[in-house]
Amino acid sequence: MSAETSTRNPETAAAPPPGGAPVNGKRARQRHRRLLTRRDRLTLGLMAGIPTVLHIALVWLTALASIALAFTTWDGIGFDSITWVGLDNFRQLFTDNPQFWPAVQHNVVWFVVLILIPTPLGLFLAVQLDKRIRFSRVYQTAFFLPVVVSFAVIGFVWQLVYNPDTGLINSLIGANKPGHYIDWIGDPDLNLWAVLIAASWRHTGYMMILYLAGLKGVDPSLREASALDGANEWQTFKNVIFPTLRPSNTIVLVVTIIESLRAFDLVFVFNGGAHGTELLSILVTDNIIGESSRIGYGSAIAVVLLVTSLGVIIPYLVSTFRKERRS
Repeated sequence: MSAETSTRNPETAAAPPPGGAPVNGKRARQRHRRLLTRRDRLTLGLMAGIPTVLHIALVWLTALASIALAFTTWDGIGFDSITWVGLDNFRQLFTDNPQFWPAVQHNVVWFVVLILIPTPLGLFLAVQLDKRIRFSRVYQTAFFLPVVVSFAVIGFVWQLVYNPDTGLINSLIGANKPGHYIDWIGDPDLNLWAVLIAASWRHTGYMMILYLAGLKGVDPSLREASALDGANEWQTFKNVIFPTLRPSNTIVLVVTIIESLRAFDLVFVFNGGAHGTELLSILVTDNIIGESSRIGYGSAIAVVLLVTSLGVIIPYLVSTFRKERRS
């Protein structure tokens, strides 16, 4: 009789007991809550909350404060001394400051040198190390070591190299004698190029690692197909390998632009950003924490740097998100 009933009413037999699903869901939630004790939830809240608060306070709030202060004058003593001046700081910056346009020019030169010298050199080193030569790990470590070292330490090292009396370069070319000194750091015609050599020394290892990561992602079958077609090593790289490095090239371009805009430590250690090595970042520091303490004016220069950086970063992020959506 029960079999006939279940056969006649299959929907009734298959239906779950009333209230069964909510009870099971409630029990699952209770078991999930038991996995995290009150102490665990407190620990997770602190681990996620403290970095978030610090990031908002030290990055976002300071950036918004700089944007707001760019339209004011303030000597940093008391908030009641803040005076709204509108666009006057930017007008003075673009028209009356004799250091601004040379600093912009130096930042452009910094970018051009980094993109033309250490970037191709880093690509060349990456291609050679991708061939799995002997001691490749040792070479990678040696070339990447300057990237790990801070700019301040690099500046101190190259100060010793450029020292007029006991420096390596002057000793090699015989310019360490009285009357024959070459002041690589103090000469306005030489110091910017001397700093750029030190910056290129570090940037080469950075580019090598970026390109080496891109080369590791190249499909080996492409190389094999190119070899079967009779292409030599240069033809394979030019026509097969390099086109596949387009994502890496985009990253390298963005990183190089950002590096040229935020250049500060190396120049500041060399000569404080004076006598031919003026940069926008140096002008920001001199006006905000210098003797004049023109915080509003320095913030206006910082806003120019921010807008220039966003002009590079935003298109890169937009193109990246578009590629992710298509894939």
